[in-house]
Amino acid sequence: MKIAGEISFIEQYANSFIKVFIDYSPKLVAAILLLLVGIWVIRIVNSVARKIMVRREVEPTLIEFLSDIIYWGLRIVLFIAVISKLGIESSSFVAILGAAGLAVGLSLQGSLSNFAGGMLIILFKPFKLGDTIEAQGVGGTVIDIQIFVTQLLTANNQVIFVPNGALSNGTIINYSQQENRRTELIMGISYDTNIKAAKDLILEILDKDPRILKHPQATVSVKELTDSGIKLVIHAWCKKEDHGNVSSDILENTKTAFDNAGIVIQPFVKESTK
Repeated sequence: MKIAGEISFIEQYANSFIKVFIDYSPKLVAAILLLLVGIWVIRIVNSVARKIMVRREVEPTLIEFLSDIIYWGLRIVLFIAVISKLGIESSSFVAILGAAGLAVGLSLQGSLSNFAGGMLIILFKPFKLGDTIEAQGVGGTVIDIQIFVTQLLTANNQVIFVPNGALSNGTIINYSQQENRRTELIMGISYDTNIKAAKDLILEILDKDPRILKHPQATVSVKELTDSGIKLVIHAWCKKEDHGNVSSDILENTKTAFDNAGIVIQPFVKESTK
């Protein structure tokens, strides 16, 4: 009798399981089909979105970031749709997800500021890879623009990581955005020097340098009359890549020419504050 009772219980349990499985199988099949179709649609949407962004010449960093957002965003929507199809209440899950997102957002306020700054930099492009910039008290060549930080390579081969939040909210000097740059050099001469002769000598040096552009025209003018001497300012335009060498060569050639002409370069004496 005991064995017969156990068999009856097993049969009852099996019948209940089969009934539940038959009743639940349409939802299970629908959920599996929705999952498979959803994964396929997400891949198509992500691929199409990436091609559109590439065609519109969107920044590569932004393409990767937006592609990831689209990919994971659609996956979360698909997951909620699948569990809803299975009959699981999704409203509580969405509430938990929202609360978790709020908690993470509050704990990562600084990172979110850098994230927003990175988005602004990528969208408005105050600089691009390869540009030489100065910002936040540092300067260098931009070697990478990430979502949270921008990497600069200094002339000493040091890598500087600048947070995008501070970078986007501060002043940025971009030395590479324009094709040409102007040199501004100060040269001091004594009061015994003929100003016109000194200016003509510098202009001759500038005219002989093929790297210096003819338009706008290079100029030499009196900047200031000080207690120690006369300050001349030299303005000359050149290609941005020649700026450093041109500035150095102008100073060197002017010194040599002044020595040959007997012109004394007057040092600037700092005035006493007493």
